[in-house]
Amino acid sequence: MLPSLAQPLLLPRLASPTTAAPRAPIVAPRSASFSATTPGRFASPLRAVVSQPGVKEMAPAPAAEQEGRPLRVGLVCGGPSAERGISLNSARSVLDHIQGEDLLVSCYYIDCGMNAFGISPAQLYSNTPSDFDFKLESLAQEFQSLTEFAEHLSANVDIVFPVIHGKFGEDGGIQELLEKTNVPFVGTASNECRRAFDKHNASLELNTKGFLTVPNFLVEKDTLDKSKLEEWFRNTNLNKENGKVVVKPTRAGSSIGVIVAYGANEAAEKAEGIISEGIDDKVIIEVFLEGGCEFTAIVIDVGNSEPVVLLPTEVELQSFSNTDIEEDTIFNYRRKYLPTQQVAYHTPPRFPAEVIDCIRKGVSLLFQHFGLRDFARIDGWFLPTPATSLLSSENGGKFGNTEYGTVLFTDINLISGMEQTSFLFQQASKVGFSHSRILRTIVQHACSRFPSLVPRNNAWTALFREMQSAKQAEVIQNGTCKQKAFVIFGGDTSERQVSLMSGTNVWLNLQGFDDLDVTPCLLTPANGYSSSHNNDFSESSRDVWTLPYSLVLRHTTEEVCAACFEAIEPERVEITSRLRGQVMKELEQGLRKKDWFAGFDIADEQPTKYSLEQWINHVKEAKAVVFIAVHGGIGEDGTIQSLLESAGVPYTGPGPIASRTCMDKVATSLAVDHLASYGIHTIPKDVRLSEELVQTSRVDIWNELKAKLQTETVCVKPARDGCSTGVARLCCPEDLQVYTNALRRKLQRLPANCLSRAHGVIEMPVPPPESLIFEPYIETDEIIISNESRDDSSRHLVWKGEKEWLEITVGVVGKRGEMHSLNPSITVKESGDILSLEEKFQGGTGINLTPPPATIMSEAALQKCKSCIEKMANTLGLEGFSRIDAFVNVRSGEVLLIEVNTVPGMTPSTVLIHQALTEEPPIYPHKFFRTLLDLAFARAN
Repeated sequence: MLPSLAQPLLLPRLASPTTAAPRAPIVAPRSASFSATTPGRFASPLRAVVSQPGVKEMAPAPAAEQEGRPLRVGLVCGGPSAERGISLNSARSVLDHIQGEDLLVSCYYIDCGMNAFGISPAQLYSNTPSDFDFKLESLAQEFQSLTEFAEHLSANVDIVFPVIHGKFGEDGGIQELLEKTNVPFVGTASNECRRAFDKHNASLELNTKGFLTVPNFLVEKDTLDKSKLEEWFRNTNLNKENGKVVVKPTRAGSSIGVIVAYGANEAAEKAEGIISEGIDDKVIIEVFLEGGCEFTAIVIDVGNSEPVVLLPTEVELQSFSNTDIEEDTIFNYRRKYLPTQQVAYHTPPRFPAEVIDCIRKGVSLLFQHFGLRDFARIDGWFLPTPATSLLSSENGGKFGNTEYGTVLFTDINLISGMEQTSFLFQQASKVGFSHSRILRTIVQHACSRFPSLVPRNNAWTALFREMQSAKQAEVIQNGTCKQKAFVIFGGDTSERQVSLMSGTNVWLNLQGFDDLDVTPCLLTPANGYSSSHNNDFSESSRDVWTLPYSLVLRHTTEEVCAACFEAIEPERVEITSRLRGQVMKELEQGLRKKDWFAGFDIADEQPTKYSLEQWINHVKEAKAVVFIAVHGGIGEDGTIQSLLESAGVPYTGPGPIASRTCMDKVATSLAVDHLASYGIHTIPKDVRLSEELVQTSRVDIWNELKAKLQTETVCVKPARDGCSTGVARLCCPEDLQVYTNALRRKLQRLPANCLSRAHGVIEMPVPPPESLIFEPYIETDEIIISNESRDDSSRHLVWKGEKEWLEITVGVVGKRGEMHSLNPSITVKESGDILSLEEKFQGGTGINLTPPPATIMSEAALQKCKSCIEKMANTLGLEGFSRIDAFVNVRSGEVLLIEVNTVPGMTPSTVLIHQALTEEPPIYPHKFFRTLLDLAFARAN
C-alpha cells in the first residue's frame, strides 16, 4: 500500500472484478454491469454503480430518485481501426475531465473484432489496447452481440459519448447502432457521418457547393487504371515522372497511412500499398500543396444560431538539415502524437485577418451544410500563392479566394482527438474554456437535443450548481486558504519534451483538488532555446516562466517558450485579444439562453518571467510546494533539489545526494554492488568520452569493448540521459561507426534500420553527451501479443521462457527508508531491440504488462523481485517516488539493475499510472500525484 498521509484521499475498491489486473484469471459474470467514476474537478470520493450478478439490466429509477441522481454517461472507445490507441487516449482524457459527483461514467470498449465489452475506468489508463486486449475475457463484461450492447446502454446510461476515431466511430457505424435502439448520443447522426467522413465523396460535394477543393484521384481496390492516373497528372499540370502528390486513405484519421509520392508510378504503388495493408480499400491521390500552410479549426454547436468556430490553429512543420532522414513536410502520425521539434502550433494562425475570417466562415458553412452536431474539427490549407492546378476560370468565383491567397478545406473530423493537448483543448482554452468546461458544454448541448433528456439535463445542472454553492459556502465558513503548488517542467536536455508531457499531466490532475492552487512553470535556458546549449550552471543562467492555462497546452518546450514571448508582444497580443473577444461574444450569444451554460472559467492572463533564483524566492514567499517534473539535467542531478532545500521549499522526489548518485549510472551501480547476497546484481560497464570515440579507430574500440565486457553485442547509452534517448544496440564496428558519425554531426535522430539489426527511429541527445556507457546487451525472450486463434481464445501471450530474464520497470513510492514497490511492468518491445521513445511515450504505442502475468512469473518470484527493488531503493536513499529499470529472473525473482530515474515519466499513460491502478485498492492518477505532493509536505514537516 502507498503511505496514507495528512487527510488521506485513498479511493475505495471498485466493487467489480475489474478493480485491478489479477494475478490469476478471474472470470467476470457476463451479466455484470460496470459503471464507475473517480474524483475529478471536485475531488469527490469514487462512486461505483454496479448491478448484481445475474441481473441483466438496471430498472429505471423512480421519478423522485431521478431528480437527485447524477447524469449517467457511457464512454465508448476502441474500434477496429488503427486509431484505436488514440481513441483510448481520448477516452482517458474525457474521463479525467467530465467525471464528478454529478456525473457518473461507465466505460466500454470495442475490440478489433467488433466485440463490445464493459471495462473498468482503470483500463483506460493503459498505453495501448494491446496492454489489456489479451485479458478482456477475464477482466471485462463481454456482450454477446452489438445489439445486446446497445440494449444494455439503453437501460443503463442517459447518453453515450462515442470517442471511437475512424472506422465505426466516424463513418456512422456506432451512431446507426445507437439510433436503432433510441439511445441518445453526443455527436453527428449516422447519415451525416457517412457523407462527411469519406474524403473523396466530401470533396465532390464541396466542389458542387462552390468551395475550392484540392484536385484528387480516387483509387479503389483492384480497379487502378494507370493510364487514367497518368492522364490526371497531365490535367493537373503535374509531371507524370516526378510530380509530387500526397497519397492517403479516404476513410481514416490521425494521419495514418498519409505519405508523399513522386510521379504516377510511385503514387500507384503507394496507393496499392495502403490498400494491401488493410488500412482502407479506397485511397485518394492529391496534389501536394507546395508552400501551403496547414490549419485546423474546432467548431462548437450552440443551438439555433450559427455554430461557433473557435480560434483556428496553424500547423507549422519544421525540417532540419543536419539529419540523414529525408522527410517531407506533411503532418503525419509521428509528428501529430510524438513531442519533437518537427511541428509547432500557432493559435490563432499567423495569417491575415481576412484569411482567418474566411476560414471561420467556411468551417461554419461546412458544419451546417453537412448537418453536423455538437462539435467537430475541420482541416484545410492556406496557400499564399495558389497552385497552378487551381488556376482556372472555373475556380475564380468559388469560396476560398481571398486577397491574400487561397483557403481550401480537406478533412472533416466527426470525433476530434481529445488527448490532453489536442486541438480541441488548445483552442477552447484560448476562448475561456477549461478541459472540463468545454467537454461538459458539449455533453449538455447534446442532452438538450433529446426531449426525453431535457428533465435529466435540468436535474444535472441543478445538482452541479448546488454542489458549487455548498463548496463556496464551506470555504467562506472555514476561512480556508488554498495551498499553493508549482509544477516545474522543461529544461534544456533531450528529455525536455517528455518533461512537458509529464508536467502538463501532473498539473491537470492536481488542479482538480479544491484545496490546491496549482501553477504550471516552464524551466528554460536564459536566452530561450535559440541559443546554443550551455552545460555550465548558475542560478542566473536559467529562466522560469509561470504560465497561464492556454500556454501549457503545446507540443514542445520551444513552442511554449516562443508562445510566452509572443503573448507579451504588443501587436500579437492585440490580434489575439480581438479575435478571442469576438469568439467569446459569439459563444455567449449562442449559449447564454441555455439554463445549463455555466460560463467561461479560464481568465485571459499573461505569463511571467523570473530568473531561477527569483522564482525560488517567489515560491518561498508563497509558502508553496514544488512538484519537480524536469527530466535529466538540473532536474535530476540534485541541483534544483539543493536550491529548493537551501531555501526551505518542500519538493517532490529524492534529495540532492540520492539524485546526484542515480543520475550517474556508474555511481548507481557502485552504490548497490554489495547487495548480491540479496539477489541484486549490476551490469558491467565501460565509460568512454564521446570525443575519444570520434577520434579513435572504431575497430580498436570495438575489440576493446568485446574483450572487457565479454560480449559479442553491446548496448550504448548516454551517461547522463534518459527516456531512451541515444540508446542503441550495436552488433559490429560498422554500427559503432554509424553511431559515432551521428555524434560528430550532431544529428537529432538516427533513421530507422540504419544499424545492422532492425530498429525504429532513435532520438539522439542534443547537445551530444560528453560521455557514453557501453554494457553487454542482455538477451531476453521475445513476448508476443498474438491475435491468432488458439484454444478458442482470440488473444494470448506467446513467450518461450528459454532465457529466463525479462526487462521490467518498477515505481517505488514512500518515505526514506520505507519505500514501497509497486507492481512491476514487463516492457514489450514491438520493434527492434531497444524500447523506443514512441513505445515509452507516444500515445497509442507501446505495451506494458502490469503486473507480470502469472503464466510468466510466479507469485513467489514477483514478491522476491519487489523485495529486491525496495532494498535497492532504500540503499540508494530514495524518497517520495522514483522508477527503477532492471532485468528480472522470472524463476528466482533476482534483479539485474539497469538504471534509476529519480524524476520518472509522468505522462498520461506512463507505467507508474498502470502500477498504481493495480494496488489494492486502485489508486487513480489524481490521487497518485496528490500522494506524492503530500509526501513532500510530510518530509518538510
